[in-house]
Order: sequence, then C-alpha cells, then structure tokens
Amino acid sequence: MQGNEENSTSEVSFSNNTYAMQLFGENNAHLTKIADALAITIGARGNLVTLQGDAAARKLAIVLLHQLYSLVKEGVPLYSNDIDHAIKAVSGDPTVDLKSIFMDTVFITATKRPITPKSLNQKAYIDAIRAHDIVFGIGPAGTGKTYLAMAMAVASLTRGHVNRIILTRPAVEAGESLGFLPGDLSEKVDPYLRPLYDALHDMLRHEKVAELMEQGVIEVAPLAFMRGRTLNNAFIILDEAQNTTSEQMKMFLTRIGFSSKVVITGDVTQVDLPHGKVPGLKEAHGILTGIPGISFVEFAKEDVVRHKLVMKIISAYEKNDLVKRRRAEQVL
Repeated sequence: MQGNEENSTSEVSFSNNTYAMQLFGENNAHLTKIADALAITIGARGNLVTLQGDAAARKLAIVLLHQLYSLVKEGVPLYSNDIDHAIKAVSGDPTVDLKSIFMDTVFITATKRPITPKSLNQKAYIDAIRAHDIVFGIGPAGTGKTYLAMAMAVASLTRGHVNRIILTRPAVEAGESLGFLPGDLSEKVDPYLRPLYDALHDMLRHEKVAELMEQGVIEVAPLAFMRGRTLNNAFIILDEAQNTTSEQMKMFLTRIGFSSKVVITGDVTQVDLPHGKVPGLKEAHGILTGIPGISFVEFAKEDVVRHKLVMKIISAYEKNDLVKRRRAEQVL
C-alpha cells in the first residue's frame, strides 16, 4: 500500500484488489461518502485511489483509507454507518486507532452480529465499565449508552462474571404512580421498560430471554422495586436516570452489594421531574465525581449512532435552547 501526495492531487494504491474493493464499497459508495464528508473528490481505478481538493482534507482522507484498509484485512466488514463513524472519529482525532475501537468486540448476538463501540467516547465507556464498579453514562439519545451497557451485562452473564442481570428505570415519568394505571403489575410497567426489553431481545433469542426471566436470572423492574434490597453478584443497569429524584438515586446507589457492577444512564437535558425536584443524576455527578471506583463518561451529539438526522435534530434543539436562554437573559 503506497501513498503519493502532490500540491492538489494525491494517490493511494492498495496491494490487494479484493480488500480494496471491500474498502471502496459497492459502486465506490464508501469512497463517495468520504469525499462528501471531507468536501474533496475521490476517484478509483483498479486498486488506485486519486484524491483532489484541499490538502488537509486529502491528508485526513488518506489516514482514513489506510486505517479502513487495515480493518478490512483483519476481516472486519464495513457498512455504510461504519464509514460515518470512522469519518467522525478520524476527523476528531487523526491519530486515533480505529482498530482499537472497531475490533473491541463486546458481545456477539444470537444472529452472529458483533457489538462493538463506534466512537472514542463509546470505547472509553466500555473500558470504564470494565475497570469500575459504578459507571455513569451521560449524554443525548442515540449515543449507545443503554445498548452498550446491555451488551456488557449479557457478556458478563454468559461469561459467569455475574449471576444475574437487573434492569430498572423510573416508571411513569418520575412519579411512579403505578397504582393509578389499569391492569396487573406487568401491564402497568411494561410500556416504561420496553426499551430495555428491545435491547435485550436484540442480543439474545426470544425464547432464551423468556427462559432467563422465568428463572429470575434476568429481572426487569421499575426503580421503586429496588427499595430495601441488597443486590449481590449482579450487573445492574439504571436507565433514564435523569428522572430519578435525589432520594431515589441515593436509594438505588446504596442497594449495591458484593461482586456487582452498576451502569447508570441518562440525558440531563431531558428531565421530566416536577418543577422544584432535584434531579438525582445531576446531583450525583456533582457529589460522586472523583471517588475511586466510580467513573463518569459524557457523550456528545457527535457520538450519536442512530440515523444521521438524529444528530441534526439534537443540534437544532440545542441551538433553539440557546436562543431561548439569551432572550430570557435580555428580559432580566
């Protein structure tokens, strides 16, 4: 594999045509995506790639191509969204090692699909969960906070590191007024726990999930059901933690027993608590930061791994919130 950079044109050749075709994508779709993202022109003939445009952008594209080619050589399949994530990672840090991110397999699903981090923050999140007993994942929707935590939980269970998985979240916004809802307990709480079920069924076969839940190995319950318990030998995930009160967060954190690992996820910009209630997640961030064994990983909109419009939607709302704050400050 060789590269040759000139004033306005660069060329990169790849020694293996089969790997090169995988790198380029069907109808050169991957090259087109890179070219559009970096505002340059990329053409391919055989195993030779020609780049035209801004010198800095061409240099970045060459780094990206070399790293993606190395992934292909390792047998890593490249999909369209992988190219998006790779572009964001390398654009944010040209020295980043994509192998350390894309080849860190957290869990392989029942359909043989590997679950791996897709950004530097996701990689940091996975490493934090491995190294600490309590990890807070804070950031906007779509950044993989809950999904990756679930993958780590299932991996820990299947490897025998824990005996059970406990999944919980505040139900009915933050009030947990379950008694006012129709139906039995399952019918009352299921709608609020559905995102956890969805992630679980994405990783394990439905019959396996049903079997583990029937045996009590996997438990999905509203946060109110954690009171008074001591949770040993478990991987516990508290989702939507921005809707916990100060009292609820303290109650939950003091349930942790021996040989357990806890991941708490939430988005502090999406609090549904009644006015005047102190958000437990935000308070915990201020109180617990710096304590050994506890880690906080903060995600940004750049870490969004859902549809590319999700990141644009988050940016638009952030801009709108900024305008509102400035108007409010002018009134004062």
